[in-house]
Amino acid sequence: MRNLKLILSYDGADFAGWQVQPGRSTVQGTLASAIGRLTGENVLPQGSGRTDAGVHALAQVASFATASTIPAENWLRALNDILPASVRVLEATEAAPEFHARKSARGKTYRYRIHRGTICPPFLARYVWHYPYPLEESAMVAAAHVVVGEHDFTSFAAVDPERVERMEAVDNANATSVAPTNVRTIFSSEWIREDEEFVYAVRGTGFLHHMVRNLVGTFLLIGKGTVSTEDFRRILKACDRSAAGPTAPAAGLYLVNVEY
Repeated sequence: MRNLKLILSYDGADFAGWQVQPGRSTVQGTLASAIGRLTGENVLPQGSGRTDAGVHALAQVASFATASTIPAENWLRALNDILPASVRVLEATEAAPEFHARKSARGKTYRYRIHRGTICPPFLARYVWHYPYPLEESAMVAAAHVVVGEHDFTSFAAVDPERVERMEAVDNANATSVAPTNVRTIFSSEWIREDEEFVYAVRGTGFLHHMVRNLVGTFLLIGKGTVSTEDFRRILKACDRSAAGPTAPAAGLYLVNVEY
């Protein structure tokens, strides 16, 4: 058996998320079907994370085992010939047997795009959150650093968070799992103005279900003046989802990069 690693880009607007769901179109299911057509195998590729319905990816990583003898360099063209135009394989390589797209990941970067113009171009509407209303953007910029560091992000997790097991290395060759936790480490967090867009960029060890969208929804309350930076600190420490703001729409969120 060989272990293959794919880097994918996809438009999530018409998918019910990454994870396979009965009777619904998903990225994982679409990719599995394409692999099956090529090899005749019943393979379920594993992604670095489960993007939600409507969320996009610039560089999602997937891995799967196959007995196929197709050379790694031929997988890219072969899969792109089968996959819909909304999903593209950017890179296909042979990985070490122990590589796993999710378990081997050490960091991820997400971006969330808010379009601030009065009119959102119709061809952009599926890929941003259009919010033309007044915001104190400088206050959001100033508050972004609050989440940097190691914190319990329960306040920004979905009510039914995806509890991904935290893996801690025992030595160079082995790892053991400990109890699931909502503690994550954020390396960077910033708001950036890019023409008519106000973009949130965040990089960390990993993210809880809806975490980035809930952070954006709460930062927006700071921009509206209903929450202060100190309030934001208290919300983070509260470890209570009801203390934070609403969940921002999925359309503006992108998985940008996965680190190994």
